[in-house]
Amino acid sequence: MNDFKNNNLKSEEQARIDLAACFRWFARLNMHEAVANHFSASLSEDGSQFLINPKWQHFSTIKASDLILLDTNNPDNELLAKIDPTAWAIHSQIHLLRPDIKCVLHLHPIYTTTISTLKDPTIKPIDQNTARYFNRVSYDDCYQGMADSNAEGKRLASLLGEHSRLMMGNHGVLIGSHSIGVAFDDMYTIERACQVLTTAYATNQPLRLIPDDIAEKTAQDWESIEDFSEAHLEEIKRLLLIQEPDFIE
Repeated sequence: MNDFKNNNLKSEEQARIDLAACFRWFARLNMHEAVANHFSASLSEDGSQFLINPKWQHFSTIKASDLILLDTNNPDNELLAKIDPTAWAIHSQIHLLRPDIKCVLHLHPIYTTTISTLKDPTIKPIDQNTARYFNRVSYDDCYQGMADSNAEGKRLASLLGEHSRLMMGNHGVLIGSHSIGVAFDDMYTIERACQVLTTAYATNQPLRLIPDDIAEKTAQDWESIEDFSEAHLEEIKRLLLIQEPDFIE
């Protein structure tokens, strides 16, 4: 299991390793919420089979073998009892309704959640990181409480539209991607972007926005370097192999 060459979710083993690395690193960055929050990785073309973390296990302890394989076409009540009901509601519906999204990460990170609470939660393009999200995020401005029903999962999935990122108003953020590596880097970057934006707002000075054409070009440039995002996760796995090698178990 030490071969970390990314194969774009061609094997369950690879998906387990990659997702376990995401849990470990976001725990280090303190982007998790106690023993809540959840990540998933689809293993089937139609999105019906996916890996997800067990409920109430701290991100810093999750190993590849801890992840639970679920099948929405053949739900196992014994397995469902082992995961958070909100995880099932959100991830099962997104993977089914958006099978192109192979990885879904949901967190309540401090800065992104802060921006989600504003009357205008738009991630405004004020630097290179914030410009990555120019016209590329969907927004939910109707918090419904705990997302513990399939109906709520469907509502959230429908809000994504053509996008793969959802700013969940008064709640947190959801990042989707065709790749675990890209989703990982995207979640990392959106929190950095919102940290910059929150800090800029705190100065109480007018924002100097990047012009729309430059923001659009910057967002497209980000989309053209997915190998950068993949490399980010690969390097994290190399660090974890030295410092927390049990994550691959």
